[in-house]
Amino acid sequence: MPQRLEGADMATIKGVLFDKDGTLIDFTATWREAVEKIANHLAEGDVTLTTTLCDAVGYDIRTKVFLPGSPVVAGSVDMVAELMASILPKWSAAEIEDLANRTALEMGADDLAPVARLRETLVALREMGFSLGVATHDAEATAHANIKMLGVDDLFDFVAGYDSGHGHKPGPGMPNAFAKAISADPSETVMVGDSVHDLGAGRAAGCALSVGVLTGPATEAELAPEGDIVLPSIADLPDVLAQRQKGS
Repeated sequence: MPQRLEGADMATIKGVLFDKDGTLIDFTATWREAVEKIANHLAEGDVTLTTTLCDAVGYDIRTKVFLPGSPVVAGSVDMVAELMASILPKWSAAEIEDLANRTALEMGADDLAPVARLRETLVALREMGFSLGVATHDAEATAHANIKMLGVDDLFDFVAGYDSGHGHKPGPGMPNAFAKAISADPSETVMVGDSVHDLGAGRAAGCALSVGVLTGPATEAELAPEGDIVLPSIADLPDVLAQRQKGS
């Protein structure tokens, strides 16, 4: 995996900020049914219109995969709602955003597909002394609901969504807010995510490291130019950070 860690002082790291979808949970396995459900509802059962809506947001309903650059993957709920509203004259973006957020909140634990060794990994990072946070383009309420259903809400010190007032990724707002919440400088934090928007947010905020993971739709080739390191999943993160701390 590509690595660019020479400039990072691992001894000063105080916190690790995670994207949610594609990072803590498998993106496609978790969200494909929800996207299809929302599109079908908006299209009132019109198969052609349902397909058009899915195509517009970068989801191939035929193959059940999210396409590279899909706004569902990298964008926020309000952005996706605006795209769908441009196709649906009977629905406003605000109404679609509300529908999407309600659909997400109605999801149960069985609908979520956590990445392997999720709690084990987060516990290991806490035991290493790191504060943990979530920065997602989902709604903050949905993020809280998801991590509670995953049984890891007790491990996080900070949760922010697109509607929390910190702006969108790849802007620096969410990493900056996380750093402030844990009484750290952004340069004392690590940003972890499965999209170039996540890694860009880490770079914009001046995080010590921007770490890409391959549990979302993005490939290593897409993430490598933006990340300091690309890992198969967050399960590899404790060992990587521990090794770097020893070398600091």
